[in-house]
Amino acid sequence: MTADEAAAYHRAAIEVYAQAGADMITAITMTYADEAVGIVRAARAAGLPVAISFTVETDGRLPSGQALGDAIDAVDAATQDGPAYYMINCAHPTHFAEALATEARWLTRLKGVRANASKRSHAELDAAPDLDAGNPAELGRDYAALRRRLGHRLNVLGGCCGTDHRHIEQIAFHCTAEAAQAA
Repeated sequence: MTADEAAAYHRAAIEVYAQAGADMITAITMTYADEAVGIVRAARAAGLPVAISFTVETDGRLPSGQALGDAIDAVDAATQDGPAYYMINCAHPTHFAEALATEARWLTRLKGVRANASKRSHAELDAAPDLDAGNPAELGRDYAALRRRLGHRLNVLGGCCGTDHRHIEQIAFHCTAEAAQAA
């Protein structure tokens, strides 16, 4: 889908949300930049701020093959920094940690993470007969490490595939402990 096709496709739903009084649009699990551009355009036309959340494979790249930073830069360039912020979701922190080892401008636009509990790839998860819940405490520590790396601008935290209350509890525990130590 091109950016224009994506804008047309998502426009009706976004307009309904705007008419219903939504405060913001969040597009989650985006797999390529053009769809994100279209969603940003449709949200802007409806007068709503939008957050874009990309997913990545185990190599830190979008399923399209594009590098995460390149996707964020492309969306920002095509929309004049249109999204309120960006997120990463539906991937384990070990899948994208290396992509965050940069000082590039796009990193300042990243404000949220909703990670998977499992370190398995998307293909492995799709084929798995079981739900891999991973290690909740380890995931909490991974989030704390992300916040150390990105600072407190990373302030939208949550879970995606395989997470439950144990993971959220550990994310909160470890990130709160990190914040208390920094104060």
